[in-house]
Amino acid sequence: MLNLRQPTLLVLCFIAALLFYSGQLSAQRKITLDAMIQLAESQSRDAIAAKHRFRASFWEYRTFRTQYYPMLKLNTILPSLSRSIIKYTTNEGKDIFLKQSVANYGVEMSLSKTVGATGGQLYLKSGLDRVDNFSDSTTISSYLSNPVTIGFTQPLLAYNPYKWDNKIEPLKYEEARRKYLEDIEQININATNFFFDLLQAQLSLKIARINQANYDTLYKIAQGRYNLGRIAENELLQLELSYLKSNAGVETAELELENNNFRLKSFLRIDEKEELALIPPGAGINLKIEVQKAIAEAKSNRSAIFGFQRQLFEAASQIQLAKLANRFNANLYAEYGLTQSASELKQSYRNPEKEQLISFGISIPILDWGLAHGKIKMAQSNSELVRTSVEQQQIDFEQEVYLKVMQFNMQKNQLNIASKADTVAQKRYFVTKQRYLIGKIDITDLNIAQTETDESQLGFISALRSYWKNYYDLRKLTLYDFLENKPILVDFNAVLK
Repeated sequence: MLNLRQPTLLVLCFIAALLFYSGQLSAQRKITLDAMIQLAESQSRDAIAAKHRFRASFWEYRTFRTQYYPMLKLNTILPSLSRSIIKYTTNEGKDIFLKQSVANYGVEMSLSKTVGATGGQLYLKSGLDRVDNFSDSTTISSYLSNPVTIGFTQPLLAYNPYKWDNKIEPLKYEEARRKYLEDIEQININATNFFFDLLQAQLSLKIARINQANYDTLYKIAQGRYNLGRIAENELLQLELSYLKSNAGVETAELELENNNFRLKSFLRIDEKEELALIPPGAGINLKIEVQKAIAEAKSNRSAIFGFQRQLFEAASQIQLAKLANRFNANLYAEYGLTQSASELKQSYRNPEKEQLISFGISIPILDWGLAHGKIKMAQSNSELVRTSVEQQQIDFEQEVYLKVMQFNMQKNQLNIASKADTVAQKRYFVTKQRYLIGKIDITDLNIAQTETDESQLGFISALRSYWKNYYDLRKLTLYDFLENKPILVDFNAVLK
């Protein structure tokens, strides 16, 4: 805990004020930084948003995987009716027009699977069609069965999106997993900021109330001295001004406290009526982080590393697409099956005949006015831009980790200095105040000492804040828990529930 300034000569009034304030805190909910971080990870609005972003990425990846699973489909026509007048040529060569009413029914079951390595598709299907031809007096029905048909379609020398998706999509999903961990660490950073914002506001209000009580006492003492002619009116007026400023400072501190209370409760999504009393964290961890260790963990764990690889693959895929689009292309289509037709359903499945189909098509662009060449050059230029950008990001990435490690390792010493400065400033204020009360120094020296001790207490909180924020910044940059000496892990199955 922080050491506030020493008691004044009017110790009874001072202790009474502190007891009153402590009585208020006893009714509040006391919360540590660790407890606040746990609340933020479980129920803050940022945690909920991060969870849903990861779920969206998971289902995107799941959708990508399902396109390689066998797909079973059922297609039906129940029925298709048409009424028309058709032109008919008789045996005598005479053209006449006849009314025609036809009903078509059909059902087909197909099982297909994408072959990712080649970009083709293999399928197996079975179907049955029926046609009813209505005349004025009779109905003629016929059936066409396809008991089994197996086929394969394969584009040749074409861009294969499945090949590139197999490289890119797993990287995107792993990037999303690491991004979720980074989002959680960012929530920890936000919680730390909110925690110290409120802690500083609470301390500022406490200091303001102590100053108000001190200046009230000093002003009353000064009035007595002035009436006895021991101090000048200027000193009395200066103390009165300080007392008025202390009253305004209390009001300002109360407003700032309410504002930070509201922001923190909104972040944590807790009841606005609940009062919080923050317990400052210690800085007892004697942790020194090695730069090379931090950089190595960052390269293994950060989402950016997977993002770099993804960007390079995406750029390479665009070059391949530009090279193969609008160029020589060929498609192979092969199908083998059994079929039969008859006027009765049973007969349509007897003695089926073979049905074979092979189709080979070629597409050759003759003149494109340099369209394909231009697209290739644009894709290659973009790929080079991406590669350069990734190289620079990797350099900046390592530099960021290096600087953050240096800041954290230095912060421990800064915190010790701030703690010592706080102790010295409080002792100086106590001595200065005693000397003022016995008339050895003027009010200016007392005001300077009071300002310095206020700043030293707030400075210690600021140093403590920087210490913990730098620690959680490092956790986010490396996704590594340096206290437990292990990578940061999350049960993703629980996140998806």
